[in-house]
Amino acid sequence: MRIVPAIDIIEGKCVRLSKGDYNTKKIYNENPLEVAKAFEAHGIQYLHLVDLDGAKSKHIVNHKVLYQIASKTDLKIDFGGGLKTDEDVRVAFENGAKQVTGGSIAVKDKATFMGWLEKYGSEKIILGADAQNEKIAVSGWQEESDLDLVPFIKSYQKEGVAYVICTDISKDGMLEGPSLDLYKKILSHTKRTETRITMSGVEDIEVPGIHLIASGGVARFEDLPQLREIGCEGVIIGKAIYENRISLKQLESLNI
Repeated sequence: MRIVPAIDIIEGKCVRLSKGDYNTKKIYNENPLEVAKAFEAHGIQYLHLVDLDGAKSKHIVNHKVLYQIASKTDLKIDFGGGLKTDEDVRVAFENGAKQVTGGSIAVKDKATFMGWLEKYGSEKIILGADAQNEKIAVSGWQEESDLDLVPFIKSYQKEGVAYVICTDISKDGMLEGPSLDLYKKILSHTKRTETRITMSGVEDIEVPGIHLIASGGVARFEDLPQLREIGCEGVIIGKAIYENRISLKQLESLNI
């Protein structure tokens, strides 16, 4: 399971919100590169970088922060927040993103999102499926849609999406533990069957249908093996690191 620390950016600074509420902004570091280098120094290979200014403005804003981190570390960065046009995505990749996440765009402009999937491939385009009460939320979580979470994910799975980041907004930044039951539900509804040759002969075996990356609510080190156990491919960790609930030393020694 991939361990993916998060850096959320407002006005070039590393911040965290609670439940996506911009009024709860807390600045943890004015130098995101410093934070990213600390992650890398402890063996972290991945980074979830969110342009919160972009999410609010509905276009990429903090691409210079992306470039700075990508050019001065070896972290594999997935970048999201406000990506609405082909130009936004081009800028993100040109500034060092390895993957980009499309959330609101996948709800409001499926044709554009599918264009990205076709152009860049399913290894580079992540579906952002963030929900409140199992309803998809958009526009930096400021709006709730009428789309049900699981059918939304399944519809894009049929279109070739391989990676999904899912945040239960009610858990985000609350340090109350991740939504294990929600992730189990998603994984059970997106399984697929493969025919494999085993010691017993030819068998149909259920395998994960998507790479599910859990986000929101991680509060303690013990949450991580539980997420791995239910089949999550990755986990995004934010406030638990910044509030010293989980140490970088623990993540460095993690072997799950």
